[in-house]
Amino acid sequence: MPLPLCPPPPPPASRPASPYAPVRCLRASALLAAACAVLLTLVAVEWGPLESLDRWVADGLHRVAVTHPGLTRAARVLTDWVWSPTAMRAVLVAVVAWLVWRRELPLALWAAGTAALGTALQQGLKAAVGRDRPHWPDPVDSATYSAFPSGHALTATVVCGLAVWLLVLHGARRAWVRTAVAVAAVSVAGVGFTRVYLGVHWLSDVAGGTLLAAALLMGVVGAYGLAGRRARGG
Repeated sequence: MPLPLCPPPPPPASRPASPYAPVRCLRASALLAAACAVLLTLVAVEWGPLESLDRWVADGLHRVAVTHPGLTRAARVLTDWVWSPTAMRAVLVAVVAWLVWRRELPLALWAAGTAALGTALQQGLKAAVGRDRPHWPDPVDSATYSAFPSGHALTATVVCGLAVWLLVLHGARRAWVRTAVAVAAVSVAGVGFTRVYLGVHWLSDVAGGTLLAAALLMGVVGAYGLAGRRARGG
């Protein structure tokens, strides 16, 4: 009597197909990068109208921060703990570990590489631009390094965007995706607001960090889609 054949081991998880049109994503990335470049140029040449807008917004929010210590303490908790770059990177590490556990090593490398590239771009621009942060006679918070672009805004946008993309990529239920989009939107907007409210960034710093992160994300999504097409021979 022949022995029953043992079932073969399950193959490693294959690369999920990107649900987005790669070329459109790359075009969106180019437009966002161009907008970021324009903003960077205006910041570098210290364009008067932009600096006036930055100062007007910063002055108005600083007055509120000084006179409302309860709100200011809440903003500090959010920006220093909930939406800090350290907390965002911890979320990313957990996501990458989950992908490795699922044996999706290429996708884990895409996610980790995107975050690393974002940090490198952020630090490079900070060093190149060397923009001063707002200065106050009565500061409610402090921060180091140069101002443009905001590292908090960039990191939150990259991590939240990657999380939403990975959920969609793995066919998560619509309710989960909608919840993730809502959490991501609140986090990105919230971290940007708190940085300006606490007087450690100009509005254009936050806009620059968000634009740069969005351009990077769309570029990664588009490149991943093209790589998937080539891998499938499409």
